Amino acid sequence: MMKLSERARAIRPSLTFAVEAKAREMRARGIDVIGFGAGEPDFDTPEHIRRAGIDAINSGFTRYTPTAGIPELKEAIVAKFQRENGLEYKPSQIIVSCGAKHSLCNAFQALCGQGDEVIIPCPYWVSYPDQVRMSGATPVIIDTTSTNFKITPEALTEAITPRTRVIVLNSPSNPTGMMYSEDELSAIADIVVEHDLFVLSDEIYERLLYRGTKFISIASLGEEIKARTLVVNGVSKTYAMTGWRIGYAAGDADLIAAMNRIQSHSTSNPCSISQKAALAAITGPDEPIEHMVEQFRVRGEYMHERLCGMPKIECVEPVGAFYCFPKVSGFYGKSLGGIELKDSISFADAILEKAHVAVVAGAGFGTEDYIRMSYATSLEKIKEGLDRFEQALNDMK
Repeated sequence: MMKLSERARAIRPSLTFAVEAKAREMRARGIDVIGFGAGEPDFDTPEHIRRAGIDAINSGFTRYTPTAGIPELKEAIVAKFQRENGLEYKPSQIIVSCGAKHSLCNAFQALCGQGDEVIIPCPYWVSYPDQVRMSGATPVIIDTTSTNFKITPEALTEAITPRTRVIVLNSPSNPTGMMYSEDELSAIADIVVEHDLFVLSDEIYERLLYRGTKFISIASLGEEIKARTLVVNGVSKTYAMTGWRIGYAAGDADLIAAMNRIQSHSTSNPCSISQKAALAAITGPDEPIEHMVEQFRVRGEYMHERLCGMPKIECVEPVGAFYCFPKVSGFYGKSLGGIELKDSISFADAILEKAHVAVVAGAGFGTEDYIRMSYATSLEKIKEGLDRFEQALNDMK
């Protein structure tokens, strides 16, 4: 048997990708599966962005680029931060990577080492703990299910040790749809500065906001916290460009230089064609974004209302991203079609096998009492999927 490294053996597969793979396999067998698992917009990439990618190919822009991204894209990102977030960066403080996930992985590799600790509020996006482990550091998980899915200053202070290096923030949140207010972020920033920590702020869903919510980046709350923050973003969610694989990060020039060195030995540069498309996205019109956000708002409100009307289901209304995160543990101990519901994984398996609805088990996000349901699909499919889901709940014995 092949002997793998201890690090490789410690890394868990992504539950979100596992659910989608199983749903695709079932569809290949002719089963009509409604998918609430995918964390990607169902819209096509806007036409002007696609055209920029095609133009890049036709003009022969298909060779290596600078490792950290082409200068014009970095300049556009600098302008974006100034225009939308009130943040001033230089191009030397920007790196473009192969998706926001790649930016995050580079950052953990550059910031963390053996013996370091990284504080991660739970529920969390599935890749944070494993990316921390890949860096040699230890994830320190703080449960936020009793505080509206947000870390409190008290909980953060209690978790800090002499080994604490980084705190991860994801606002708006995957999987909960929650977002920190300016006052909440300011309280966290004060603690970070006091203890000389570093913030990795994942802001990939910043444009997907509802109910008049205003986005605030923790890096915008003063020079001291800005100097201790790496802002990670990308084009995947906002512009329906998941497959183009372009993310970016902004922060301290020395940290960006270290991430650049790491990236130079892993992927070289981000895809040249995708960089041209990302440039068109960031500098282009906002109308396609506004259309998508409005559709997500309608879908999210419908899904939340339906879920809250179902027996034994609790669900906080999301203010951002495109997920509902209902609590389903009231059904544990029951069974569906012969499948015993012991935890979130068995619950999700039963819903997929018996109702043909794909959801993601809360275990992947660090909590067993919940499941994640994406409303990044058509309202018609959401209605059909929720009808099946509700019938499955009624069939549980």
